[in-house]
Amino acid sequence: MKSRSVVTLLAALGAGALVISGAPQPPAEAATAAHHVNSPYLKGHPAVPPGLDHLDTVTIPELQARMADGSLTPSALTRAYLRRIATIDPVIHAVLRTDPTALRQAAASDARHRHGHTRGPLDGIPVLLKDNVDTHDMPTTAGSLALTGTPPDRDAALVTRLRDAGAVILGKTNLSEWANFRAEKPTSGWSAVGGQTHNPYVLDRNPCGSSAGSAAALAASLSQVAIGTETDGSIVCPAGMNGVVGHKPTLGLVSRSGVVPISAEQDTAGPMARNVTDVALTLAVLSGDDSVRPSTPGGTSGTSGPGGLRGKRIGLWRLPSLGPKVDALMTRTAQRLRSAGAEVVEVTPPYQDRLAELEFPALFSEFHRDIDAYLATRHGPRNLAGLIAFDRTHPAERTCFAGQELFERALAAPPTTDPAYRAKRAELRDLSRRSLDETIAAHRLDAIAAPTNPPAWTTDCARGDNDVIPSSTPAAVAGYPSLSVPAGFVDELPVGLLLMAGGHRDAALLSLGAAVEHRLHAWRAPRYLPSVGPERS
Repeated sequence: MKSRSVVTLLAALGAGALVISGAPQPPAEAATAAHHVNSPYLKGHPAVPPGLDHLDTVTIPELQARMADGSLTPSALTRAYLRRIATIDPVIHAVLRTDPTALRQAAASDARHRHGHTRGPLDGIPVLLKDNVDTHDMPTTAGSLALTGTPPDRDAALVTRLRDAGAVILGKTNLSEWANFRAEKPTSGWSAVGGQTHNPYVLDRNPCGSSAGSAAALAASLSQVAIGTETDGSIVCPAGMNGVVGHKPTLGLVSRSGVVPISAEQDTAGPMARNVTDVALTLAVLSGDDSVRPSTPGGTSGTSGPGGLRGKRIGLWRLPSLGPKVDALMTRTAQRLRSAGAEVVEVTPPYQDRLAELEFPALFSEFHRDIDAYLATRHGPRNLAGLIAFDRTHPAERTCFAGQELFERALAAPPTTDPAYRAKRAELRDLSRRSLDETIAAHRLDAIAAPTNPPAWTTDCARGDNDVIPSSTPAAVAGYPSLSVPAGFVDELPVGLLLMAGGHRDAALLSLGAAVEHRLHAWRAPRYLPSVGPERS
């Protein structure tokens, strides 16, 4: 597989979803199955027998209904995703490794389904984990060669929850090395362990953010669900840029135990999927709180019942700095929400310049504290100074970009006991929460909406990212929830709509997001285009 050219692999993709059934497809059929998208690599339109579902559009409740009636098994579903990874991932490099026990996990779920002893909606559902989430039986590297030796001693708390819920741990996804907290000008989606992850929509474009592999894998339908992590933007930006759904939960709702850290004051893991329903079901498992499920995911827009948009008040934060095409998409989005009965008013949350000024100095102190504590639990470098020394002596760590300026600034930063640091974090917390709370209260809003991302920039190791994206910062710093849903496209590249609400408003935000998703209906499958011409300046 690795010796085949990209052109040959692209021809095999079919750019669409493998169909699934109770019995696995032969490899030749799996490699050529495709759906109705108009792609230069599409190899035809195979007949789809009645009762088969498409992997790219099927939801967890639909899969569980199929498993309940015996027309699908977890093993067949897992084999379909493993086959798709084998076929497609050599093009996008999103999956670092598959779990050798995945089919054994699926077989155990088969038995539970046969005997009526399932553990809930995630039983038998394949999940990919970002490779900064600890697993005792697979490496957890944060993308760094420094951690490629012995796996962690135990699973992260969220992995334990997934296993207890019967989910199939399918494997690990690539990420921006050290969650994009090493170099001043990193290239998102690159790690020394996994190389460069590509955006499935346009392969020379970037997947954004440190959860790049999780988002790209979902866009390519390589798993039903994936787990990402965020400090500021690293769930929602990849979700937006890869045309999927990503939820950054309220800080503390999901345990961060066993997740490679940047900052305990902002870090959280969160669910990513191709639809809001699957995100909500996964969040319920990760958090242990069933109330975070929206009451009627996918509710009919324009109705007055739960899940609808009629009477909802949404504040639109336009962010024209992301370019005129994104702004025009936001105008069209607002019109569609209004046509469904929502009231959309334009807003500009205050204090953004001060948040940008304070955030990184605070994160430097927190990273030094938290990464030293984490490394003490692992084999390899024992602290941040050891990581810096490792990178200096391992040329493979410098094959895309050489810098580790953020590491060095964190090493020199004042400790978190320093009064100046404590004042910065207190001001950050206060201003970020006031930024959202005051805006929501002044306009009586259910949520604030903003563009999640610009169109994806070209991936360029020499230049680094072109990623001034301010929309994620207020909720990230405040510890409030945010949710990105697909909004549309600019020149074949996905753009997300970021929804933000007050702390512990996750369930309400997911219900609103399901209604927005239903109204915008903006998702479409990637076409794996080689390029689309010059990017936005």
